[in-house]
Amino acid sequence: MIETPSLVDQYCHGVLRTELGLGTFETQLARTEGPPAPGTTLFDTQTGFAVRRWCPPLLGLEPHCPPARYLARRRELGVLEAGRRLLRGSGITTYLVDTGLPGDLTGPTELASAADAEAREIVRLELLAEQVADTSGTVESFLANLAESVHGAAANAVAFTSVAGVRHGLALAPEPPGPGEVRGAAGRWLARRRVGGELSDPVLLRHLLWIAAASGLPLQLHAGLGEPGLRIDRTDPVLLTDFVRATAGLGTDLVLLHSYPYHRHAAHLAGVFPHVYADSGAALVRTGARAATVLAEILELAPFGKIVFSSGAHSLPELHVVGARLFREALARVLGGWVTEGAWSLADAQRVAGLIAAGNARRVYGLE
Repeated sequence: MIETPSLVDQYCHGVLRTELGLGTFETQLARTEGPPAPGTTLFDTQTGFAVRRWCPPLLGLEPHCPPARYLARRRELGVLEAGRRLLRGSGITTYLVDTGLPGDLTGPTELASAADAEAREIVRLELLAEQVADTSGTVESFLANLAESVHGAAANAVAFTSVAGVRHGLALAPEPPGPGEVRGAAGRWLARRRVGGELSDPVLLRHLLWIAAASGLPLQLHAGLGEPGLRIDRTDPVLLTDFVRATAGLGTDLVLLHSYPYHRHAAHLAGVFPHVYADSGAALVRTGARAATVLAEILELAPFGKIVFSSGAHSLPELHVVGARLFREALARVLGGWVTEGAWSLADAQRVAGLIAAGNARRVYGLE
């Protein structure tokens, strides 16, 4: 039996504070560009089936109960009590929380209280730059305030994260842009931007990445499937190879988030470059009953000390539960199978399970 008593969720978001009906709950199960097609439901997905398998027992229901019954029980308990039961039933003891998603989501402190766990903040670079732009009147003040804000955030955050792949694509020029190039890009962006406008300029995205890389904090890079509207062919982590090579020796670890269906590419980069780590999280939530196959493919290429767990969860506490349960089940199935076959010893399997579940993340992020 492979045990993982403690999980460090190295990338997730907070949960919604509001009660949800069937339709609004369903839209949180997957990030799509519209509602389900007529006559279909997002509960009929690997993620939806996983929610119905693992979450009802935590609310006092039988596994696989119908969605309507599950949501009725959720409303009966109330959003706070249901969230508390679900989060505390996940087995996650530490959450690293990206606070950059819009919406009425709990922050690290509130999430930690509900889950009876530890929580630390991950700062999203693009949101930070947008907030600085909202309060900076000139290009010079924007660039100075941006550098100061990144430096200030590094004092309290556990990591930076970037959605450059979502906003533009990962095929960015690998070298840091020059000062004149940065000033020109900032001037053009600020001139056409309204308050709250998103940052997608490739020069400024590169500038942000290099400022963050100089901080020494781990830098998380979104790759693979993610936000609605992105072009998945632009988010293959292999497109980051030149940037990865350029940042070698800086003392900054790069963590490739999500990466599915390019998880083997992320695992390859983690195997080749000492400062690169591969996330095994959201790929498992998306693949559900096939999660063990995906995890085994990551383990084919990435050194075992270079793989980290995350749920990638957002909005629904159910996604924290599903992320943790699918990971535990997949890890036990894969490593346990190798022990049964005689390829691995039980002691080695248990040690590797502890590394991927928590040990690697504690080392990378400097957690006590």
